[in-house]
Amino acid sequence: MKSNEDQGLLEGPLNRQIFRLAIPTMLGLMCQALYDIVDLMWIGIISPKAVAAMTVFSTYMWIIELFNEIVGAGSVSMISQYHGERNKEKTQLAAEQTMAFKFILASAGALVMCLTLRPVLGFFSEDPEVVQLGQDYGFIRAAFLPIFFSSYSVNTIFRCSGDGRTLMILLAIAAVINIILDPIMMFDTIPFIGLPGMGLGMKGAAWATVISISFSFVAGIILLLGGKAVIRIRPSKLFKLSPEIDKKLFTVGLPSGFTLAFRNLFNIYLMKLIASYGTEAIAYVGIAGRLANFGMMPFAGVAMGGGVIIGHSLGQGNEQRALESSAECSRICITMVSILAAFLIIFPKKIMSFFLGGQIPSADGWSLILIIGISMIIASLGSGYQASFNGSGYMKPILWAGIIAQYGIMLPFSLAAKFCGAPVIIIWLSYNLGDITDVLVKRIFWKKMKWLKNRV
Repeated sequence: MKSNEDQGLLEGPLNRQIFRLAIPTMLGLMCQALYDIVDLMWIGIISPKAVAAMTVFSTYMWIIELFNEIVGAGSVSMISQYHGERNKEKTQLAAEQTMAFKFILASAGALVMCLTLRPVLGFFSEDPEVVQLGQDYGFIRAAFLPIFFSSYSVNTIFRCSGDGRTLMILLAIAAVINIILDPIMMFDTIPFIGLPGMGLGMKGAAWATVISISFSFVAGIILLLGGKAVIRIRPSKLFKLSPEIDKKLFTVGLPSGFTLAFRNLFNIYLMKLIASYGTEAIAYVGIAGRLANFGMMPFAGVAMGGGVIIGHSLGQGNEQRALESSAECSRICITMVSILAAFLIIFPKKIMSFFLGGQIPSADGWSLILIIGISMIIASLGSGYQASFNGSGYMKPILWAGIIAQYGIMLPFSLAAKFCGAPVIIIWLSYNLGDITDVLVKRIFWKKMKWLKNRV
């Protein structure tokens, strides 16, 4: 293990060290988010129903990703703190068990998805075309779920060891592969250049994503197995579970898993509610959701990069640096997210139209883009709190913030709006209310400072 990599995280100006991890992490995650953005752009050319089908599938995918979130959240805290302690054996073991445990869970998740995909699609939409398009896209994505989860594990290992640069390069190359393959595999004639394509439609979009993510996984695992990364993975350990480590991975990440479970249950309810306003409304949510996911990558990058520094600092017993890192994360994230959100707030109509194949969106559509831009700025205020909880492994505040925001605020508000016959635009406002509540609850927990004393 390269001790100088670890030492660098604990020395020097905080903003520089956070940027050192956050920028490569953020850019890497942006490249990863481009998979869905690019798919969405090309799928929008097919039809709004195709966008709706992708949106419904993604809603189901979020449920299955619960397993990834549980192990993934635990792995971030454990790998970061063990690496901060310079405990090579524990760091390696945590990384190896993360990969092995996730692969098993993903295999079970893939089986469940393949068996239940059709009825789940039918639950959200009665349109047979939406259901068929969702199956064309979803079965391929579901079958490769173990590769997806394993690629997330590779990303976590690089990020938590401070090697965000390698991760950024792998994800950037994968994103370029996806961008190139999408039009080639989806259309009979490749748009703009007129050359013949494969004409696979939604299946082509799924295959392009699968191939690109498989590349990043294979390239990453070669580096980890070959000793070309900060943490080296031992092949023999990938086929043997460690009950002690696996239990800790599960228990540390369980609050985060509950958070995602409650969030996804709420998303199911909200998607079903929105579906009652028609297929077009589902498409609007799908587009806005992908844009929000992309625009919030600075939040994710800063929270993860800052979380690694906080985890290392706590592992070394440097609580003051952990506190300073938390505050610096918030300042950096607010600035970066606000710049991206400004485009959504200023150009909502043009942005929504772009993802609808040039169609002019209704007020229902472009107003959601505006509201999502505002929500991004609100959510960015909590990035320092998120980094603190991630790095310390103190995940309960994230759980409670999600429950209170979604079930205490968004649920009754949206139900009341629907009961009163309000237009879907009123439903969109629940996103702003939920984000305000989420940040406030996290702040209350953060100020109690229990996270500062937490160790995994």
